[in-house]
Amino acid sequence: MQILKLGGKTLPFMKLRKFAMTLSTLLILASFVSFFTKGLNFGLDFTGGTAVEVGFTQAPDLKEVRDAITESGFEDFSVQLFGSSKEILVRLAPQGAGVKAEVIGNQIITALQKVESTVEMRRIEFVGPSVGEDLKEQGGLAMLTALICILIYVAFRFEWRFAVGAVSALLHDVIITLGLFSVLGLEFDLTILAAILAVIGYSLNDTIVVSDRIRENFRKVRIDDTIEIIDISLTQTLNRTLVTSITTILVLIALFGWGGQTIHGFATALLFGVFIGTYSSVYVASAVAIAMGVSKEDLIPEVIEKEGADLDPMP
Repeated sequence: MQILKLGGKTLPFMKLRKFAMTLSTLLILASFVSFFTKGLNFGLDFTGGTAVEVGFTQAPDLKEVRDAITESGFEDFSVQLFGSSKEILVRLAPQGAGVKAEVIGNQIITALQKVESTVEMRRIEFVGPSVGEDLKEQGGLAMLTALICILIYVAFRFEWRFAVGAVSALLHDVIITLGLFSVLGLEFDLTILAAILAVIGYSLNDTIVVSDRIRENFRKVRIDDTIEIIDISLTQTLNRTLVTSITTILVLIALFGWGGQTIHGFATALLFGVFIGTYSSVYVASAVAIAMGVSKEDLIPEVIEKEGADLDPMP
């Protein structure tokens, strides 16, 4: 039976598992330190505030737009292209109780008339702080529910040690990706939350493929060494993992470079998430399962029992 694909050699992935787990632990600790010291830069979706979309007849200079808004007395805001080079979206933090969105919108239009006199307001939206808090809470519950459902599914489909490894890998990916946004101070909004959930799905897909191959090799390969079987399984799935990851990364690089400011954060989260998800499906999920003592007997108990029954003396 042919079980190897890279020149007949098995790559010793698990030989580096202690180094990988140490690196992952350090990254997770660094992420938590950043959470407690800097926190996440929550966007308008979570903090509340006002969004004003305006249109120009000519593509404006975003630096001039920002300077004009700053001169009008606004401090906590963001400016980005929206839809085309002639339309921008201005996001402003809450301006205090009793300040109406229409008043803020008129102030923004007045400020931007210094850049172009024919600037036009397209729409204005206000998100209350209570709505932002609800979105933040529901977003956290969505991620927690996804992880619990994944834990139950993998435990039922494979084995509970693999389920713990899979969920550990997913938590690893989410925490480190959030840590990146915290360290860099990037804005975290509903778009980024959607990217985090997509990262969970991508990482889980890789982990399931690896776990399925490990289970298959436990049954087929006549080797009792768990680490060697896992190395064989990871080597066999490496081609598929690399092809999937590289093609996905190429698309995300295009989105990151030319997709515009609107999806820049989304592309950043997915680009980093795909990289860290591929790493965790190889090292974190399998290393956790090994640390918890997974073995061939755990995945094929019915085969062991049947073989044991065949050895019983006939009456």
